[in-house]
Amino acid sequence: MTAVPRNDPDPGTAAPVAPGRLGVPVQAAEAQRYLGALREWVAQRRADLGEVDRAVLKLSQAEQVAITNDLTVALTFWKAVSDRLTLLETTFDGGRVGPVEAERLSTLIHGRLDSNTTEHLSLPSSGSLAVSLPEACRLLDSLTRTLQARASLAPGAAEATQRITLVRAGIERSRDQVPLVPAGAHRDEAAEKLARLDRRMGDLVERARRGADVGGIIGPLEIDAAVLERDLIVAAAERASAARSRVRTQQQVEELDARAAAIRALERACLEAITPAPRLAIPNVRALGPVPQAAAELTAYREKLERVSRALDLAHETYAAGLAERDEVVGLVGAVNAMASSATLTPEAQADVTELRRRLDETLASRPLPITRARALAAAFQAYVDAATRPQPRAGRTTPRPSAPRAQRPRP
Repeated sequence: MTAVPRNDPDPGTAAPVAPGRLGVPVQAAEAQRYLGALREWVAQRRADLGEVDRAVLKLSQAEQVAITNDLTVALTFWKAVSDRLTLLETTFDGGRVGPVEAERLSTLIHGRLDSNTTEHLSLPSSGSLAVSLPEACRLLDSLTRTLQARASLAPGAAEATQRITLVRAGIERSRDQVPLVPAGAHRDEAAEKLARLDRRMGDLVERARRGADVGGIIGPLEIDAAVLERDLIVAAAERASAARSRVRTQQQVEELDARAAAIRALERACLEAITPAPRLAIPNVRALGPVPQAAAELTAYREKLERVSRALDLAHETYAAGLAERDEVVGLVGAVNAMASSATLTPEAQADVTELRRRLDETLASRPLPITRARALAAAFQAYVDAATRPQPRAGRTTPRPSAPRAQRPRP
Protein backbone atom coordinates (compact mmCIF):
# COMPACT_ATOMS: atom_id res chain seq x y z
CA MET A 1 0.00 0.00 0.00
CA THR A 2 1.28 3.47 -0.87
CA ALA A 3 1.66 5.75 2.13
CA VAL A 4 0.23 9.24 2.01
CA PRO A 5 3.13 11.71 2.13
CA ARG A 6 2.95 13.93 5.22
CA ASN A 7 4.85 14.75 8.39
CA ASP A 8 4.26 13.08 11.72
CA PRO A 9 3.28 15.32 14.67
CA ASP A 10 6.35 17.01 16.03
CA PRO A 11 6.95 19.40 18.92
CA GLY A 12 5.98 22.28 16.65
CA THR A 13 2.50 20.89 16.14
CA ALA A 14 2.06 19.37 19.60
CA ALA A 15 -0.73 20.65 21.81
CA PRO A 16 0.01 24.11 23.24
CA VAL A 17 0.87 24.43 26.91
CA ALA A 18 -2.17 25.54 28.90
CA PRO A 19 -1.72 28.71 30.96
CA GLY A 20 -2.08 28.72 34.74
CA ARG A 21 -3.79 26.02 36.75
CA LEU A 22 -7.22 25.29 38.18
CA GLY A 23 -8.45 28.11 40.40
CA VAL A 24 -5.97 30.68 39.04
CA PRO A 25 -7.66 33.23 36.71
CA VAL A 26 -6.32 33.34 33.15
CA GLN A 27 -5.41 36.81 31.95
CA ALA A 28 -6.61 38.09 28.58
CA ALA A 29 -3.15 38.11 26.93
CA GLU A 30 -2.43 34.52 28.01
CA ALA A 31 -5.86 33.39 26.90
CA GLN A 32 -5.46 35.02 23.47
CA ARG A 33 -2.13 33.30 22.80
CA TYR A 34 -3.41 29.95 24.05
CA LEU A 35 -6.66 30.07 22.08
CA GLY A 36 -4.85 31.00 18.88
CA ALA A 37 -2.42 28.10 19.24
CA LEU A 38 -5.17 25.71 20.31
CA ARG A 39 -7.31 26.67 17.32
CA GLU A 40 -4.47 25.81 14.91
CA TRP A 41 -3.71 22.59 16.78
CA VAL A 42 -7.36 21.46 16.67
CA ALA A 43 -7.50 22.08 12.91
CA GLN A 44 -4.23 20.17 12.38
CA ARG A 45 -5.38 17.21 14.46
CA ARG A 46 -8.66 17.03 12.53
CA ALA A 47 -6.71 16.93 9.28
CA ASP A 48 -4.44 14.21 10.71
CA LEU A 49 -7.40 12.07 11.77
CA GLY A 50 -9.06 12.65 8.40
CA GLU A 51 -5.99 11.24 6.66
CA VAL A 52 -6.02 8.26 9.00
CA ASP A 53 -9.71 7.71 8.30
CA ARG A 54 -9.13 7.73 4.54
CA ALA A 55 -6.14 5.42 4.87
CA VAL A 56 -8.11 2.94 6.98
CA LEU A 57 -10.54 2.42 4.09
CA LYS A 58 -7.67 1.02 2.04
CA LEU A 59 -6.71 -1.56 4.67
CA SER A 60 -8.00 -5.12 4.87
CA GLN A 61 -11.16 -5.88 6.81
CA ALA A 62 -9.23 -7.33 9.74
CA GLU A 63 -6.92 -4.31 9.89
CA GLN A 64 -9.89 -1.94 9.75
CA VAL A 65 -11.56 -3.66 12.70
CA ALA A 66 -8.37 -3.46 14.73
CA ILE A 67 -7.85 0.27 14.15
CA THR A 68 -11.42 1.62 13.99
CA ASN A 69 -11.99 1.44 17.74
CA ASP A 70 -8.98 3.63 18.57
CA LEU A 71 -9.90 5.98 15.73
CA THR A 72 -13.36 6.37 17.24
CA VAL A 73 -11.82 7.18 20.61
CA ALA A 74 -9.48 9.73 19.02
CA LEU A 75 -12.38 11.42 17.22
CA THR A 76 -14.32 11.48 20.49
CA PHE A 77 -11.41 13.25 22.16
CA TRP A 78 -11.12 15.67 19.24
CA LYS A 79 -14.86 16.49 19.43
CA ALA A 80 -14.65 17.11 23.18
CA VAL A 81 -11.61 19.39 22.76
CA SER A 82 -13.27 21.23 19.86
CA ASP A 83 -16.45 21.78 21.88
CA ARG A 84 -14.45 23.10 24.81
CA LEU A 85 -12.55 25.43 22.44
CA THR A 86 -15.90 26.86 21.32
CA LEU A 87 -16.86 27.54 24.95
CA LEU A 88 -13.48 29.15 25.60
CA GLU A 89 -13.79 31.46 22.59
CA THR A 90 -17.32 32.41 23.59
CA THR A 91 -16.16 33.23 27.12
CA PHE A 92 -13.09 35.12 25.81
CA ASP A 93 -15.44 37.22 23.64
CA GLY A 94 -12.71 38.91 21.64
CA GLY A 95 -10.73 39.95 24.71
CA ARG A 96 -13.53 41.33 26.87
CA VAL A 97 -12.34 39.44 29.95
CA GLY A 98 -13.19 40.61 33.44
CA PRO A 99 -12.43 38.87 36.75
CA VAL A 100 -15.41 36.54 36.39
CA GLU A 101 -14.50 35.61 32.81
CA ALA A 102 -10.83 35.10 33.75
CA GLU A 103 -11.79 32.61 36.47
CA ARG A 104 -14.29 30.92 34.15
CA LEU A 105 -11.55 30.49 31.51
CA SER A 106 -9.37 28.73 34.10
CA THR A 107 -12.21 26.38 34.99
CA LEU A 108 -12.93 25.60 31.35
CA ILE A 109 -9.26 24.87 30.63
CA HIS A 110 -8.35 22.84 33.69
CA GLY A 111 -11.76 21.41 34.65
CA ARG A 112 -13.12 18.09 33.49
CA LEU A 113 -14.25 17.87 29.87
CA ASP A 114 -17.26 15.72 30.73
CA SER A 115 -18.64 18.01 33.48
CA ASN A 116 -20.99 19.87 31.14
CA THR A 117 -21.79 17.18 28.60
CA THR A 118 -24.37 14.47 28.52
CA GLU A 119 -21.95 11.87 27.18
CA HIS A 120 -18.75 10.88 28.98
CA LEU A 121 -15.58 10.42 27.04
CA SER A 122 -15.07 6.71 27.04
CA LEU A 123 -12.42 4.16 26.27
CA PRO A 124 -13.27 0.51 25.65
CA SER A 125 -10.93 -0.72 28.36
CA SER A 126 -11.89 1.70 31.11
CA GLY A 127 -15.43 2.97 30.56
CA SER A 128 -16.17 6.51 31.74
CA LEU A 129 -13.24 8.92 31.51
CA ALA A 130 -12.98 12.36 33.08
CA VAL A 131 -9.92 14.38 32.00
CA SER A 132 -9.00 18.02 31.73
CA LEU A 133 -8.43 19.84 28.43
CA PRO A 134 -4.57 19.64 28.59
CA GLU A 135 -4.74 15.92 29.43
CA ALA A 136 -7.14 15.30 26.56
CA CYS A 137 -4.82 17.16 24.18
CA ARG A 138 -1.82 15.06 25.23
CA LEU A 139 -3.85 11.89 24.84
CA LEU A 140 -5.03 12.99 21.41
CA ASP A 141 -1.43 13.68 20.34
CA SER A 142 -0.43 10.23 21.51
CA LEU A 143 -3.41 8.53 19.87
CA THR A 144 -2.80 10.38 16.61
CA ARG A 145 0.82 9.22 16.44
CA THR A 146 -0.30 5.68 17.20
CA LEU A 147 -3.00 5.71 14.54
CA GLN A 148 -0.67 7.15 11.93
CA ALA A 149 1.83 4.39 12.62
CA ARG A 150 -0.82 1.68 12.44
CA ALA A 151 -2.33 3.12 9.25
CA SER A 152 1.09 3.38 7.60
CA LEU A 153 0.95 7.16 7.56
CA ALA A 154 4.04 7.59 9.68
CA PRO A 155 7.28 8.67 7.96
CA GLY A 156 9.89 6.18 6.83
CA ALA A 157 13.28 5.29 8.22
CA ALA A 158 14.71 8.69 7.31
CA GLU A 159 12.77 10.21 10.17
CA ALA A 160 13.37 7.37 12.64
CA THR A 161 15.37 9.65 14.96
CA GLN A 162 12.48 12.06 15.33
CA ARG A 163 10.04 9.23 16.04
CA ILE A 164 12.39 7.72 18.62
CA THR A 165 12.57 11.11 20.36
CA LEU A 166 8.77 11.30 20.54
CA VAL A 167 8.49 7.76 21.92
CA ARG A 168 11.13 8.53 24.51
CA ALA A 169 9.22 11.62 25.59
CA GLY A 170 6.06 9.52 26.02
CA ILE A 171 7.92 6.92 28.07
CA GLU A 172 9.32 9.63 30.35
CA ARG A 173 5.84 11.04 30.89
CA SER A 174 4.69 7.55 31.84
CA ARG A 175 7.68 7.26 34.20
CA ASP A 176 6.47 10.38 36.00
CA GLN A 177 2.99 8.87 36.37
CA VAL A 178 3.98 5.46 37.76
CA PRO A 179 4.95 6.71 41.29
CA LEU A 180 1.49 8.32 41.54
CA VAL A 181 -0.23 4.92 41.28
CA PRO A 182 -1.12 3.57 44.76
CA ALA A 183 1.23 0.90 45.99
CA GLY A 184 0.06 -2.58 45.11
CA ALA A 185 -0.60 -4.79 42.14
CA HIS A 186 -1.51 -1.91 39.80
CA ARG A 187 1.74 -0.04 40.44
CA ASP A 188 3.77 -3.22 40.04
CA GLU A 189 2.03 -3.97 36.74
CA ALA A 190 2.63 -0.43 35.44
CA ALA A 191 6.28 -0.55 36.53
CA GLU A 192 6.74 -3.87 34.72
CA LYS A 193 5.23 -2.48 31.51
CA LEU A 194 7.48 0.58 31.76
CA ALA A 195 10.54 -1.64 32.27
CA ARG A 196 9.65 -3.65 29.15
CA LEU A 197 9.29 -0.42 27.16
CA ASP A 198 12.71 0.71 28.43
CA ARG A 199 14.28 -2.55 27.29
CA ARG A 200 12.63 -2.34 23.88
CA MET A 201 13.66 1.30 23.50
CA GLY A 202 17.26 0.43 24.40
CA ASP A 203 17.28 -2.35 21.82
CA LEU A 204 15.73 -0.02 19.22
CA VAL A 205 18.33 2.70 19.81
CA GLU A 206 21.16 0.19 19.61
CA ARG A 207 19.85 -1.18 16.31
CA ALA A 208 19.53 2.37 14.92
CA ARG A 209 23.11 3.15 15.92
CA ARG A 210 24.29 0.09 14.02
CA GLY A 211 22.42 1.36 10.95
CA ALA A 212 19.71 -1.30 11.00
CA ASP A 213 16.26 -0.60 9.54
CA VAL A 214 14.07 0.03 12.60
CA GLY A 215 10.98 1.24 10.74
CA GLY A 216 9.16 -2.03 11.36
CA ILE A 217 9.63 -2.00 15.14
CA ILE A 218 9.09 1.69 15.89
CA GLY A 219 5.35 1.47 15.16
CA PRO A 220 4.51 -1.24 17.73
CA LEU A 221 6.67 0.51 20.31
CA GLU A 222 4.86 3.79 19.64
CA ILE A 223 1.53 2.04 20.12
CA ASP A 224 2.50 0.33 23.38
CA ALA A 225 4.07 3.51 24.80
CA ALA A 226 0.95 5.53 23.91
CA VAL A 227 -1.36 2.90 25.43
CA LEU A 228 0.59 2.87 28.70
CA GLU A 229 0.58 6.66 28.89
CA ARG A 230 -3.13 6.72 28.14
CA ASP A 231 -3.91 4.09 30.78
CA LEU A 232 -1.89 5.92 33.42
CA ILE A 233 -3.62 9.24 32.68
CA VAL A 234 -7.02 7.53 32.76
CA ALA A 235 -6.19 5.87 36.08
CA ALA A 236 -5.01 9.19 37.53
CA ALA A 237 -8.22 10.88 36.41
CA GLU A 238 -10.31 8.08 37.91
CA ARG A 239 -8.41 8.31 41.21
CA ALA A 240 -8.97 12.05 41.32
CA SER A 241 -12.67 11.54 40.59
CA ALA A 242 -12.92 8.86 43.30
CA ALA A 243 -11.16 11.14 45.79
CA ARG A 244 -13.63 13.93 45.07
CA SER A 245 -16.49 11.46 45.41
CA ARG A 246 -15.17 10.32 48.80
CA VAL A 247 -14.95 13.92 49.98
CA ARG A 248 -18.53 14.59 48.87
CA THR A 249 -19.67 11.38 50.56
CA GLN A 250 -17.95 12.33 53.81
CA GLN A 251 -19.67 15.72 53.69
CA GLN A 252 -23.01 13.97 53.15
CA VAL A 253 -22.35 11.76 56.18
CA GLU A 254 -21.70 14.83 58.33
CA GLU A 255 -24.87 16.53 57.07
CA LEU A 256 -27.04 13.45 57.66
CA ASP A 257 -25.58 13.00 61.13
CA ALA A 258 -26.44 16.61 62.01
CA ARG A 259 -29.97 16.14 60.61
CA ALA A 260 -30.42 12.94 62.61
CA ALA A 261 -29.44 14.72 65.83
CA ALA A 262 -31.94 17.53 65.14
CA ILE A 263 -34.72 15.03 64.33
CA ARG A 264 -34.03 13.13 67.57
CA ALA A 265 -34.55 16.42 69.43
CA LEU A 266 -37.79 16.88 67.47
CA GLU A 267 -38.81 13.34 68.44
CA ARG A 268 -38.25 14.08 72.14
CA ALA A 269 -40.27 17.28 71.88
CA CYS A 270 -43.14 15.40 70.19
CA LEU A 271 -43.14 12.59 72.79
CA GLU A 272 -43.23 15.18 75.58
CA ALA A 273 -45.95 17.21 73.88
CA ILE A 274 -48.67 14.74 72.81
CA THR A 275 -49.99 11.27 73.43
CA PRO A 276 -50.33 9.00 71.60
CA ALA A 277 -47.19 10.11 69.77
CA PRO A 278 -45.82 8.58 66.56
CA ARG A 279 -42.98 6.12 66.94
CA LEU A 280 -40.43 5.92 64.12
CA ALA A 281 -36.88 4.60 64.21
CA ILE A 282 -34.28 7.26 63.44
CA PRO A 283 -31.28 5.64 61.73
CA ASN A 284 -27.74 6.12 63.04
CA VAL A 285 -25.61 7.32 60.14
CA ARG A 286 -22.38 6.46 61.94
CA ALA A 287 -23.44 2.82 62.10
CA LEU A 288 -22.61 2.55 58.39
CA GLY A 289 -18.93 2.81 59.27
CA PRO A 290 -16.21 4.93 57.61
CA VAL A 291 -16.39 5.98 53.98
CA PRO A 292 -14.80 3.16 51.91
CA GLN A 293 -11.95 3.68 49.45
CA ALA A 294 -12.85 1.24 46.65
CA ALA A 295 -15.14 2.55 43.92
CA ALA A 296 -17.63 -0.36 44.06
CA GLU A 297 -17.86 -0.21 47.85
CA LEU A 298 -18.25 3.57 47.68
CA THR A 299 -21.21 3.22 45.31
CA ALA A 300 -22.95 0.76 47.66
CA TYR A 301 -22.20 3.06 50.61
CA ARG A 302 -23.80 6.04 48.83
CA GLU A 303 -26.92 3.95 48.15
CA LYS A 304 -27.18 3.23 51.87
CA LEU A 305 -26.84 6.93 52.61
CA GLU A 306 -29.71 7.62 50.22
CA ARG A 307 -31.93 5.20 52.13
CA VAL A 308 -30.92 6.82 55.42
CA SER A 309 -31.80 10.24 53.98
CA ARG A 310 -35.28 9.05 52.97
CA ALA A 311 -35.86 7.55 56.45
CA LEU A 312 -34.85 10.86 58.07
CA ASP A 313 -37.22 12.76 55.77
CA LEU A 314 -40.12 10.52 56.84
CA ALA A 315 -39.29 10.86 60.55
CA HIS A 316 -39.01 14.63 60.22
CA GLU A 317 -42.39 14.95 58.52
CA THR A 318 -44.11 12.63 61.01
CA TYR A 319 -42.88 14.28 64.22
CA ALA A 320 -43.35 17.78 62.83
CA ALA A 321 -46.95 16.86 61.90
CA GLY A 322 -47.61 15.70 65.50
CA LEU A 323 -46.47 19.03 66.94
CA ALA A 324 -48.38 20.92 64.26
CA GLU A 325 -51.61 19.09 65.24
CA ARG A 326 -51.15 20.16 68.86
CA ASP A 327 -50.64 23.77 67.81
CA GLU A 328 -53.70 23.56 65.58
CA VAL A 329 -55.92 22.38 68.47
CA VAL A 330 -54.59 25.08 70.81
CA GLY A 331 -55.13 27.75 68.16
CA LEU A 332 -58.69 26.56 67.46
CA VAL A 333 -59.60 26.69 71.16
CA GLY A 334 -58.24 30.22 71.44
CA ALA A 335 -60.16 31.45 68.39
CA VAL A 336 -63.45 29.85 69.55
CA ASN A 337 -63.02 31.24 73.06
CA ALA A 338 -62.50 34.73 71.64
CA MET A 339 -65.70 34.38 69.61
CA ALA A 340 -67.65 33.22 72.69
CA SER A 341 -66.29 36.09 74.79
CA SER A 342 -67.44 38.70 72.29
CA ALA A 343 -70.95 37.23 71.93
CA THR A 344 -73.99 37.75 74.17
CA LEU A 345 -75.06 34.37 75.49
CA THR A 346 -78.01 33.26 77.56
CA PRO A 347 -77.21 32.27 81.14
CA GLU A 348 -77.70 28.60 80.29
CA ALA A 349 -75.40 28.82 77.24
CA GLN A 350 -72.81 30.76 79.23
CA ALA A 351 -72.78 28.06 81.87
CA ASP A 352 -72.30 25.35 79.23
CA VAL A 353 -69.51 27.31 77.53
CA THR A 354 -67.78 27.82 80.86
CA GLU A 355 -67.98 24.13 81.65
CA LEU A 356 -66.64 23.14 78.23
CA ARG A 357 -63.82 25.61 78.51
CA ARG A 358 -62.92 24.31 81.99
CA ARG A 359 -62.62 20.79 80.65
CA LEU A 360 -60.56 22.01 77.71
CA ASP A 361 -58.23 23.95 80.01
CA GLU A 362 -57.70 20.87 82.14
CA THR A 363 -56.99 18.78 79.06
CA LEU A 364 -54.68 21.35 77.46
CA ALA A 365 -52.74 21.64 80.70
CA SER A 366 -51.89 17.94 80.65
CA ARG A 367 -48.35 16.96 79.67
CA PRO A 368 -48.20 15.16 77.37
CA LEU A 369 -51.41 16.39 75.81
CA PRO A 370 -53.98 13.64 75.07
CA ILE A 371 -54.38 14.79 71.50
CA THR A 372 -57.43 12.65 70.62
CA ARG A 373 -59.45 13.90 73.63
CA ALA A 374 -58.30 17.47 73.10
CA ARG A 375 -59.33 17.37 69.44
CA ALA A 376 -62.79 15.97 70.34
CA LEU A 377 -63.39 18.54 73.11
CA ALA A 378 -62.23 21.37 70.83
CA ALA A 379 -64.64 20.22 68.13
CA ALA A 380 -67.50 20.03 70.66
CA PHE A 381 -66.58 23.46 72.02
CA GLN A 382 -66.56 24.95 68.51
CA ALA A 383 -69.88 23.32 67.59
CA TYR A 384 -71.60 24.53 70.77
CA VAL A 385 -70.33 28.10 70.47
CA ASP A 386 -71.38 28.18 66.79
CA ALA A 387 -74.87 27.08 67.76
CA ALA A 388 -75.10 29.42 70.75
CA THR A 389 -73.97 32.48 68.81
CA ARG A 390 -75.99 31.80 65.68
CA PRO A 391 -78.65 34.49 65.16
CA GLN A 392 -82.15 33.26 66.11
CA PRO A 393 -85.18 34.01 63.93
CA ARG A 394 -87.04 37.12 65.16
CA ALA A 395 -90.55 36.61 66.76
CA GLY A 396 -93.34 38.50 64.99
CA ARG A 397 -96.33 38.24 62.70
CA THR A 398 -96.16 35.24 60.61
CA THR A 399 -97.52 35.05 57.14
CA PRO A 400 -100.93 33.29 57.25
CA ARG A 401 -101.05 30.04 55.45
CA PRO A 402 -103.34 30.18 52.42
CA SER A 403 -106.68 28.41 53.00
CA ALA A 404 -107.76 25.63 50.80
CA PRO A 405 -110.23 26.69 48.08
CA ARG A 406 -113.85 26.21 49.06
CA ALA A 407 -115.49 23.40 47.18
CA GLN A 408 -118.17 24.58 44.72
CA ARG A 409 -121.63 23.13 44.96
CA PRO A 410 -122.65 21.30 41.85
CA ARG A 411 -125.29 22.97 39.79
CA PRO A 412 -128.63 21.23 39.58
